[in-house]
Amino acid sequence: MGKMPLVDENIVDNKELNILEALIPILVVVGLLSYNIFFADGALLGDYSNHYILLVGGLVAAIVGLYNKTTVSQIIQEVIGNLKSVLIPITILMLVGALAGTWLVSGIIPTMIYYGLKILNPTIFLPATVVISSVISLATGSSWTTSATVGIALIGIGQAIGMPSGMIAGAVISGAYFGDKMSPLSDTTNLAPAMAGTDLFTHIRYMTITTVPSIIVTLVIFIILTFVTDTSGSTDVSSLLVSLDSDFNISPILFAVPVIVVALIVMKTKPLIALLIGVLLAAVFALIFQPDIIASITGAESLHIGSAISGLATAIFTETSVESDNETLRDLLSSGGMIGMMWTIFLIIAAMIFGGVMDGIGALSRISKALLSMATSVFGLFASTVASALALNITASDQYLAIVVPGKMFSQAYADKNLAPENLSRTLEDAGTVTSVLIPWNTCGAYQSSVLGVSVADYFFYAIFNWLSPFMTLLVAGFSIKIKMLVEKR
Repeated sequence: MGKMPLVDENIVDNKELNILEALIPILVVVGLLSYNIFFADGALLGDYSNHYILLVGGLVAAIVGLYNKTTVSQIIQEVIGNLKSVLIPITILMLVGALAGTWLVSGIIPTMIYYGLKILNPTIFLPATVVISSVISLATGSSWTTSATVGIALIGIGQAIGMPSGMIAGAVISGAYFGDKMSPLSDTTNLAPAMAGTDLFTHIRYMTITTVPSIIVTLVIFIILTFVTDTSGSTDVSSLLVSLDSDFNISPILFAVPVIVVALIVMKTKPLIALLIGVLLAAVFALIFQPDIIASITGAESLHIGSAISGLATAIFTETSVESDNETLRDLLSSGGMIGMMWTIFLIIAAMIFGGVMDGIGALSRISKALLSMATSVFGLFASTVASALALNITASDQYLAIVVPGKMFSQAYADKNLAPENLSRTLEDAGTVTSVLIPWNTCGAYQSSVLGVSVADYFFYAIFNWLSPFMTLLVAGFSIKIKMLVEKR
């Protein structure tokens, strides 16, 4: 697709507003988020607490703006402009939900998991764990799902052969977050470019500059750790393989769909078209390879026109799950479809409203100028972005907000430095998405620690990919390696 318009393309300047007043809405949002995490167990305002808090921040910003002579029409105009700018990302998110549903019921995701598990070998257990977690997370777009399913199985297998649990958890998390970060099915991978003002596949391609070296270093370290760690016993994933084989018609032919989608992406096909083709092809493959599953989704005894249409519609639009006798696989064999993307879509809308109000009152302009005065160089701007994302992961305890708030605040600063928006979106992922799991009280750190049964302190050092990523993005920025500009210098 063509380059998307910058979210903050027309940031308003308000000379009446000072830096302290500009920061008031940010402080309110961070304060409420911190209270929500530390004192309300994340349920201050229900499942959509973060969304409501962003809207409250927008209301506070509007009051500050009106006090400083901003007009209501100016605020509304900026909010509408922001919402228009994310229509394409929201549409892509809907298609991503549909893709996840159809890839599940067609057997594509189960097939990728099946062959991923088969490469497990005791002599290369840790790097194999990274690869398996990467493959599954790439296929599902979810580090959380990967850890809660195959991650748990890998922890058990590793412990059985004498591997330290922290080491195994670090390998699982490294692979899971690499796959999550690079998967077009991931909500954070969609959120970052939406905040920065670029498109999904440009963002993914640009991330390879920092992400590929990070995962290679991670794999090398885990290969070394495997050889220097004494183990005993053998790995056994036969029960998982048998269950997958019995629940689905597993076939290498199913790899044709992701290969075609990847080929379309490489050929720079518009994301909407590439994803739509992926959904349609998966629907056809589902009818050919998994007719019983499609029929069972609707409760029908056999596949006919009615049950085929109904089953595919269910997979595309709503929550779908495939029954399995294996408890480890039950959570993995489910998808939220388009409706499963609504939480992220509503978060984007709330963020755009908050950002639009901040634009309208001139707060982002004031904050951007303050940041630019402190970050006089390109490297300084990258470093400031990394520091802001890390600070929000620590204070707001949520990876989504570590992407949303810096993304909204820094986009104009990057444009002022003639930096393409994918520089910002990549940095948000390198510093915001992957470091969230390293903080015990962050939602990601608390979740991973609980699911894997390993404390953050035990796996922190071994989550190599996660703590290496922000250093890699600073290294690339420091040496000006393939830094893309809006207008290339002649």
